[in-house]
Amino acid sequence: MDETIIDLVDLTKKYGSFTAVDHLSLSINKGEVFGLLGPNGAGKSTTILMMLGMTDPTSGTAHICGIDSTKNPIEVKKRVGYLPEDVGFYGDRSGLDNLIYTARLNNISEKEAKVKARELLKRVGLSEAIEKNAGTYSRGMRQRLGLADVLIKNPEVIILDEPTLGIDPKGIKEFLRLIIQLSKEEGITVLFSSHNLHQVQQVCDRVGLFVNGKLIAVGDIRSLSQRLFADSPYSIDAGINLSASDPKIEKLKEKLSTVEGVTNVNMKDNKFHLECSRDATTEIAKTIIESGFDLNYLNKKEYGLDEIYYRYFEGGDEHE
Repeated sequence: MDETIIDLVDLTKKYGSFTAVDHLSLSINKGEVFGLLGPNGAGKSTTILMMLGMTDPTSGTAHICGIDSTKNPIEVKKRVGYLPEDVGFYGDRSGLDNLIYTARLNNISEKEAKVKARELLKRVGLSEAIEKNAGTYSRGMRQRLGLADVLIKNPEVIILDEPTLGIDPKGIKEFLRLIIQLSKEEGITVLFSSHNLHQVQQVCDRVGLFVNGKLIAVGDIRSLSQRLFADSPYSIDAGINLSASDPKIEKLKEKLSTVEGVTNVNMKDNKFHLECSRDATTEIAKTIIESGFDLNYLNKKEYGLDEIYYRYFEGGDEHE
């Protein structure tokens, strides 16, 4: 049975007449990587602050690891590691010294702190910069040092706010791999707040979509896709040798439109785009070939986070 590690119930935050977070209810399980998505001002940062006990909710509750964030914020902070968008360190101290300092603040012995700090710096890819002053680190290096800083107190939950900003592509790949490893192998729950849809789709088990202070959708990519594209959850592209102006195309288009499950047929640049209510890939291929056309390729597309995000935030539609 899944163990709930983050439990938000009717969490609300108002500033005067403005509602930053509106009756948010959300449960996240132990070991889950959960992605927070939404435009600026949607309420993500305010939600994180309430979870950490850094601002009190107007109403509702936030329990992290079974602890009420409002009543016992210090206990929550002992169990949660938070990596903000831009991390601050003592620039005149080495990366190693910064980590040891954090460890000592968390009651880790000096001997253990030195060993663990070196292990974590190696793990996040900063082995060659251990003795360099943090003030000389690039932004990407500071983010990796920040992750090590978060991990040194053995948190049960880590909250990452735009953690890959300033990191090179290779570093991002390693960073995301580490996030998955922390979740799957060590059971750490990860809350990943980012505007990078591709990265969120790579690492998150589920996502929550925020807009105007409300959490308007929660689920994995497949379930959100099925909910949003219920009429045509399948998109199939078929490439043939004829151009769109060829008179034979209209006859083929008519035949394809009669295939069971095909809801819409368009053609552009020698490619048919078909929207379907079911997976009609086999029947589509058969219809094209039996009609005497050469089939260059056939591609079934699954709607990903880009399309989901667009439908919610760019398309102007509301989906409750």
